[in-house]
Amino acid sequence: MKYLSLGFVGFLVVACPAHATSCPALFAKGVPPALLSETARSGTIQLCNDHYAVLVSEATKGPLWSAEDLTEENLEIADDTNRQGKFFPDMRLPASMRASLTDYRASGYDRGHMTPSGNEPGLASQQQSFLLSNIVPQTGELNRGPWEGVESAVRGWARQEGEIFVVTGPGYDPDHTTKIGRGRIPVPAVTWKAIYDPASNGTGAYVCLNTRKPTCKIIAVALLMQLVNVDPFPALPQSMKEQVVGMPPIRESPYALSKRPRSNRLLKEWGSKAAQKAIKALVKALVQ
Repeated sequence: MKYLSLGFVGFLVVACPAHATSCPALFAKGVPPALLSETARSGTIQLCNDHYAVLVSEATKGPLWSAEDLTEENLEIADDTNRQGKFFPDMRLPASMRASLTDYRASGYDRGHMTPSGNEPGLASQQQSFLLSNIVPQTGELNRGPWEGVESAVRGWARQEGEIFVVTGPGYDPDHTTKIGRGRIPVPAVTWKAIYDPASNGTGAYVCLNTRKPTCKIIAVALLMQLVNVDPFPALPQSMKEQVVGMPPIRESPYALSKRPRSNRLLKEWGSKAAQKAIKALVKALVQ
């Protein structure tokens, strides 16, 4: 895995300062998320931005995770910042790892933020969140519906506790993957957010099916790790990741969430022959 910093992005409204080649302050206990699959670790580059970091994969031309240290202070600045921004490719990446705007054009999918622009304090850092290295294809029903509710819940949590560490990313079903654009960008089966709350010394995760009828659920980080092969908090004890801290409910959104969907419907939307045991475990968790 390689490490790069954000040295210059010509599209930024405000010039970016020089960056270190690593950014431990953005990670829980200073340790970045870890990929649990040796295959997935091949062909990845970590990028540090002002207030979030990503690990980009050559296989997906997008982030495998996006990590931030979300604080009440930064959210107050974000609240006073006019929301604006344009999506643009991340020119720090080689062409073989870089998604383009045309990949998403007329694809039927939204450009879904992993670290949301609404968390970013100031115009420059907000614009950085529109880098395509922070974006994955999401259905409009998820991106403009329950996913907004998850983002809102997490911001409310950070305001209440003062500081939380958030890692967001996609999860792919190897047996059922749609691809978009000339770059063949894979569409994730799920998107997720894992949270570590230092105040309560606990963890938990939100996971959402990336479908036309999206469903979200709160699960343990340990189960999330089985599903997506990412450990968002390697420095934390496994016992902490097996328990779910008291997490705020997903807030209301334009698309109502079904709290108890039927398992056969979820299985049909997910893909009829999902190979991973973790996927079955997730579906079981979603209907409990």
